[in-house]
Amino acid sequence: MSIIICPGIHESDLTESFRVELLDLVSNNAIADNYANILIVPSKYFLVLSPFHILQFLRDRLGNQLKSPIIFISFSAGVVGAIGAACLWQLLGGRVKAFIAIDGWGVPLQGNFPIHRISHDYFTHWSSCLLGSGQNNFYAEPAVDHLSIWKLPQTVQGWWVDSSIGIFPPKGHLTAAEFLLMLLKRYEAN
Repeated sequence: MSIIICPGIHESDLTESFRVELLDLVSNNAIADNYANILIVPSKYFLVLSPFHILQFLRDRLGNQLKSPIIFISFSAGVVGAIGAACLWQLLGGRVKAFIAIDGWGVPLQGNFPIHRISHDYFTHWSSCLLGSGQNNFYAEPAVDHLSIWKLPQTVQGWWVDSSIGIFPPKGHLTAAEFLLMLLKRYEAN
């Protein structure tokens, strides 16, 4: 299974920090064998806004592995191109196990795959959910700045919300990294 990281338009060291945290999460929790392929879409020249450029990146890196499941993790402006690329990948016969949008404020999210939102504050959470979200989402409490949730998800405290019924699940208070790990474990098993 592959994880496709679609960063926003920001310094590359922020994405590198996220990648290192993600590698730590999967290796420290005995799921590394299932997520051995972590690919980062290049973010230069605003290409992360283009579903077609992201799709070309996927085809270059994954070739004919359409049936091999992938999980998208996208951030900020990268959510724009990533949601389109996920839908196109699926239209071509690819298998999208999940789509995780981190601070994709104002980006409508719909697809024939599970969708989750992770937000840096409550306002971003509820206003973004109006444009589509999945059942399980997360928002930071206390609120953090936009880039912190990408750079240091292990330090961001917040709430896991089951949006289908509008309640906090048991153990609903956790870090953004713990929420992300919970999602990765769920899709590893399916």
